[in-house]
Amino acid sequence: MSTTEAKGQENRSVELQIGGMTCASCANRIETKLNKLDGITASVNYATEKASVNAPAGYDPQLLIAVVEKTGYTAALPAPANQQPTTGGDATVESAEDAELRSVRTRLITSAVLAVPVIAMAMIPALQFDYWGFASLVLAAPVVVWAGWPFHRAAWMNLKHGAATMDTLISVGTTAALLWSIVALFFGTAGDRGMTHAFEFTISRSNGLSSIYLEVAAGVITFILLGRYFEKRSKRRAGAALRALLELGAKEVAILRDGVETRVPIEELSVGDEFVVRPGEKVATDGVIASGTSAIDASMLTGESVPVEVAEGDPVTGATVNAGGRLIVRATRVGSDTQLAQMARLVEDAQSGKAEVQRLADRVSGVFVPIAITIAVVTLGAWIGAGFPLSAGFTAAVAVLIIACPCALGLATPTALLVGTGRGAQLGVLIKGPEVLESTRRVDTIVLDKTGTVTTGKMTLTEVITGEGVEWAELLRLAGGLENASEHPIAQAIATGAAGEVGPLPTPESFDNVAGRGVRGAVEGQVVLAGRETFLADESMQLDEHLEAAKRAAESEGRTAIVVGWGGAARGVLVVSDRIKPTSVQAIAQFKELGLTPVLLTGDNQAVAEQVAAEVGIDQVHAEVLPSDKVDVVIRLQQQGKVVAMVGDGVNDAPALAQADLGLAMGTGTDVAIEAADITLVRGDLRAAADAIRLSRKTLGTIKTNLFWAFAYNSAAIPLAAFGLLNPMLAGAAMALSSVFVVSNSLRLRSFRARADDDPETIPVRSVPAREPVGVS
Repeated sequence: MSTTEAKGQENRSVELQIGGMTCASCANRIETKLNKLDGITASVNYATEKASVNAPAGYDPQLLIAVVEKTGYTAALPAPANQQPTTGGDATVESAEDAELRSVRTRLITSAVLAVPVIAMAMIPALQFDYWGFASLVLAAPVVVWAGWPFHRAAWMNLKHGAATMDTLISVGTTAALLWSIVALFFGTAGDRGMTHAFEFTISRSNGLSSIYLEVAAGVITFILLGRYFEKRSKRRAGAALRALLELGAKEVAILRDGVETRVPIEELSVGDEFVVRPGEKVATDGVIASGTSAIDASMLTGESVPVEVAEGDPVTGATVNAGGRLIVRATRVGSDTQLAQMARLVEDAQSGKAEVQRLADRVSGVFVPIAITIAVVTLGAWIGAGFPLSAGFTAAVAVLIIACPCALGLATPTALLVGTGRGAQLGVLIKGPEVLESTRRVDTIVLDKTGTVTTGKMTLTEVITGEGVEWAELLRLAGGLENASEHPIAQAIATGAAGEVGPLPTPESFDNVAGRGVRGAVEGQVVLAGRETFLADESMQLDEHLEAAKRAAESEGRTAIVVGWGGAARGVLVVSDRIKPTSVQAIAQFKELGLTPVLLTGDNQAVAEQVAAEVGIDQVHAEVLPSDKVDVVIRLQQQGKVVAMVGDGVNDAPALAQADLGLAMGTGTDVAIEAADITLVRGDLRAAADAIRLSRKTLGTIKTNLFWAFAYNSAAIPLAAFGLLNPMLAGAAMALSSVFVVSNSLRLRSFRARADDDPETIPVRSVPAREPVGVS
């Protein structure tokens, strides 16, 4: 399909693996060429060596590849992923990267061995034996020609396309230094005494400058190769988190077919297949447990250090580890639909995107090289015009060419993004794009949906009040055993809470569910009733003053009170509510440390909302808010001049997440909420939201530090070089070190530690003995 035919149709995203880039100006050139195509929007990332292209549906990617190749670089489509991208990643790309790294290392070692004696002879008079200049030429020539060949080749390719890049500066500078030295050796240099004959090697120093520059040519190539080697190695380390994420998945799976286990490659697994997961094995893909119980270790995927107990009917995620018993799992999502694949896709999208500050750096890099060449020519002319020897002007011009490389500018933002987003993925924090970072810096208010975010989102037994003469454990055992026969959420909350406190529950001898009122059954020889107060009153079981006060106190706080009785009397009250997550109090404290004002948002009544807010430390509450009105609360806060972050997990949170300046979706929530948010928190721990903001701010700070030093380096170094205050060899070393500094500074983000790793205190069920005044739980 042609471009014209494709117009008006939905666009598609195309990713290209780019080869041959050596600096940010290369990426800028490719991006410019691609964006000139009709209907194409492209972004090229130097650090990840990828091009993200938005093209009309049906657009032939080979046309894009052809444009990149005509520009002087290589391009290829990523290896197709038949299933999930967890089978080792793109081995072809990794092999190419390893081969390139080995090539740079070989050239570096060779050039270092040859360059060291050349530099030593030039700088230590005692080593300058007869004809030492020719010996230097023999050693330096292979360094400039062979070790520096990648620079010369790239410079020639760019020249054919009418462009200039970092390679142009290096190639022109070192080649000029070599040719100048050859001329000086064989023909002498006008203006330098002692060079009247080709074989007179008493090298004079006019204004501190020598007449041959072999040590400059060899030293610059060596230092730049050293910088490039560390840069490439560091870039691979920076992308290690994403590669580790891609490699988390299982390679094989034991599928159950007619009751027989058959081990097959993961690519053969389909939705609906049942497969076996033995203790210590990885869960092959997302699914639901068909049979078995175990504990699942999700630490590699979410950063959550505590294994989660699972049983029949519970969902499990691919790439997590079975830490307990044998499980049979039914696959629900495979390949690119799995949570792991979606996480990897989010991280890759974030790493290939560009923040506005990076676009500025790219624009500067795009014009930097021709400006540097112009400055070098002007410098040479100025020195000669001022009456200085040609050698002095030449030295200053070469130093300008070498020092002006914009590599550090091009690496400043993408390497920090690469490391920051990769570290986030390891911690279960998925940052959608670089523009999100700027939002985290400005946020001053954080709106928290209550249900499922601050609270667990499911009913939990929170308080047990016993009547006079009733044992706490007895009340839990009898009520828990009875309620365990019911599937009602409140009944299951009581049964689960009771089992957690007193152990295995008895099985009722009989059971009757009275719709809307309660349940009745025989447990351990007692006829037990549990439900509404009126249900027990019909059986002449009245609440005494103590239990009545407990019931009223619970209901005034918006909680549910279940009355339990047997033997002709009411024996206790069980209070059930949506329980606050154990980590919420710590999370609110961390938000405040970050300078954020927490605001609680809920559809519950005012009493419930204020009770929850008081327990976790929130002062501002918006209660009784309809799902459709949540976005209005965010808008009102924004109209008050607040920069608002929103944390939620439900479908009804999606509009508010999209409206907020920064949306954070709990990964335990719905796909709609996750799609609307800027940051996804893989685990349902509110402290992860604080970690996400801290990591985003730290990544943004690293980017700004990198850009400051990159700009400062070029701004200070070029004038120094132009005024002859910077030796070309030192300029090469400084240029290489500037790139190494930027990448190394970015790598510090790998040490970012999530405060969500600190285990919170558990919240026990509150017991109130008989006749004790009832307080707030």
